[in-house]
Amino acid sequence: MKLGESIGGRYELEELVGSGGMSSVYRAHDRMLERKVALKILHSRLGDDGEYVERFRREARAVAQLAHPNIVTVIDRGDDEGRQFIVFEYIDGKTLKQIVDAEGPLPIDEVLTLGIEIASGLAFAHERGIVHRDVKPQNVLLNGDGRAKVTDFGIARSLDVEHGVTQTGTVLGTSNYIAPEQASGQPVDDRSDVYSLGVVLYELLTGEVPFPGESFVAVAMKHIHEPAPSVLEQRPDTPPRLASLVDAMLAKDHTFRPSMDEVVAELESIRRDPSGVGHTAVLRRPTVATRRRRSKWPLVVAFLGVLVIAGAVAGILLNDEPGGTTAQPPPKLNVDAVAAVDPAGDGEHDSEVPNATDGNLETYWTTSRYSYPDGGFGKAGVGIQLETNRPPSAVVVQSNTPGFSADIRSGNTIYTPSQQVGTATTFTLPSGTELTRFVLWITNRGPNSAVHVNEVTAR
Repeated sequence: MKLGESIGGRYELEELVGSGGMSSVYRAHDRMLERKVALKILHSRLGDDGEYVERFRREARAVAQLAHPNIVTVIDRGDDEGRQFIVFEYIDGKTLKQIVDAEGPLPIDEVLTLGIEIASGLAFAHERGIVHRDVKPQNVLLNGDGRAKVTDFGIARSLDVEHGVTQTGTVLGTSNYIAPEQASGQPVDDRSDVYSLGVVLYELLTGEVPFPGESFVAVAMKHIHEPAPSVLEQRPDTPPRLASLVDAMLAKDHTFRPSMDEVVAELESIRRDPSGVGHTAVLRRPTVATRRRRSKWPLVVAFLGVLVIAGAVAGILLNDEPGGTTAQPPPKLNVDAVAAVDPAGDGEHDSEVPNATDGNLETYWTTSRYSYPDGGFGKAGVGIQLETNRPPSAVVVQSNTPGFSADIRSGNTIYTPSQQVGTATTFTLPSGTELTRFVLWITNRGPNSAVHVNEVTAR
């Protein structure tokens, strides 16, 4: 294509602004409406390939349904002598990738604002049955007002398509941001976009992607097998609730990730109340996306605000009484490791149980060594029983053998979904849970022959 050339009888090419494997994007002048537009043209070498032409047309059809302030608008599409093109609104601004490369980690409030805008656009697409499948900072444009707009639904696919262009076994997407199921060539859904956005948030917070590597395959294998590094370790000033949300978004099992609607709600809640004081769960009417499959990820609930308010009220009441005394703050929350739990065996290093709560990250409680395939134990699992002096709202597990899966349970009741444990992982308990005796139950070893629990704390 030559600059100055006219496409579709009205779009005059002014500048090449980007090129990829399927298409090139130009800034163009719409002579009919006297405005600048972005013109995406399928590479001529692919014009005779029915699969690529159909994928290109599908992008236009998909995005044409998505009229949202955080999604780049499709204006037109056409065929000029065999050259397939799509016309978008022109965004005169930088990509989010350019911003991060130039500035490094972004301020927390900016991460929250951008995260809400990107997630809102994607949630809108999910409600209409469209999965982006290539969420990355390069595909987020910032307009003159700094508003994020998601673009390039080039490999988007309907949630309801059973026999579309891209079938199971075909890997599409950018490896730094690709979901494990997508990297494995398995079917993707809206939670695959959630994972990719989790990688984007990680990068906005730390300035780096969680899984760097030399090649597509090397990075993809890390997404499939390795637990994501802790955001808090890379950036300690990250609000714990935000770090916990990113951890949940990066769950290897897509069924344990929040929905995009839940991501939006949690980011908005964190922006209003980063510390979690006074935060209570809000039950929302399920959207189309959440009705399709309810999330197993629990809403993050802080219980500290209730304690603070209750303490203040008690203090006022006591001081109003003759001879009253000032209310004391609640006692420090302590955790004690009580015993190893192995219903189907003969113990799991019982003498080392106290190491899990001794305040020393160099020591640990360990399971026995196992060699069953797929990380199994040859039984339902093993665990460690814990006690606290008052009910916690969350339990934090630190380990130098990341990659194993665990949950929090008591008796026959499971209080948190199973999640993959990294170097530091938070298990958030449902609001109002009055547990003071519970089990960290390990269901899968992951890549480890034995699992170490270096330290368990609670808040």
